[in-house]
Amino acid sequence: MPRYLLLRTPSANRVYAGESGPLTAAELTITAPFAREVADTELAGVSYLSFEADELVEAQLETVSRQSAAFALFQADGELLRPVALPRPFVLDDDLVTIPKYQGKTNEQFTQLLLNVTLAAITREPTGPRQVLDPLAGRGTTLSTALMFGHDAYGVEGDEKAFEQMASFLKTYLRRKRIKHTADVTAVRRDGKAIGKRFDAEIAVDGGKLKVASFTGDTRTSAELFGKKKFDAIVADAPYGVAHGATTDVRGVSGKRDRSPAGLLREALPVWAGQLMHGGALGLSWNTFGLSREDLASMLTSAGLAVQEGGAWESFAHRVDSSIKRDLIVAVKP
Repeated sequence: MPRYLLLRTPSANRVYAGESGPLTAAELTITAPFAREVADTELAGVSYLSFEADELVEAQLETVSRQSAAFALFQADGELLRPVALPRPFVLDDDLVTIPKYQGKTNEQFTQLLLNVTLAAITREPTGPRQVLDPLAGRGTTLSTALMFGHDAYGVEGDEKAFEQMASFLKTYLRRKRIKHTADVTAVRRDGKAIGKRFDAEIAVDGGKLKVASFTGDTRTSAELFGKKKFDAIVADAPYGVAHGATTDVRGVSGKRDRSPAGLLREALPVWAGQLMHGGALGLSWNTFGLSREDLASMLTSAGLAVQEGGAWESFAHRVDSSIKRDLIVAVKP
């Protein structure tokens, strides 16, 4: 059986790069069931992610190309490495995600990993682009990542400034890239009064169009904002409860700054679960210093979701800095 070596993409974040080995191995195990004996391997002083598989076909190569750390793939041929061409995984250039730089931005590679493992847990067959919601959208890293991979992207963000920065960047990016699109920010009105803003965009890509819709507002009112709209996947990076994290929604629970996302998630998870299609999946990353995995899993179960447990699903915990140990959890709506 052929053995393959995946060369990881260099990460600008040195802490994440040092922690990413087990994470990317778990990601490949979950998203690529054809890959066996997944392990870290060092060859001539260079680290690779190795796996065994039957001769890879096009669909499997596409799966490998979508790995968050995929840079180049080789097939081991004795003591030599034979390059294996990977298809282009993106429908939009990856600078859509990498250009924005700001304090507190979630690492782009981790965002891609979180999206990948969440989508892998979905049990319903796609009928077109996946419908991906980030109910804690910030300045849109998850939305942009979803678009980059050819999915429709939806969001809710409590910080109006972050919402405006997301909308402004996306409009400027599409215009400068000369990508055919429509994009506009409009007022959301109830009973004749403006209660927030909405950003809508439609982006022409090969073979069709991608949609974006994002609201300003409290994430706990997400179902009211989107009405009957349902989603294949809900992907969110919960506030970490530290100085550089998003604070708007965290403050909303008690009126004071919370040191963990527990209060917010306890109220928001039932709302988000109700927005999932049957067979859809919710993927959430959070700071374990403020909320244990067991407590979060209990919240998800109480919201009617089935938590993915054991093996690779519990191999994503890693250090971000001295005050943040990040983990991710995925649950499916039966």
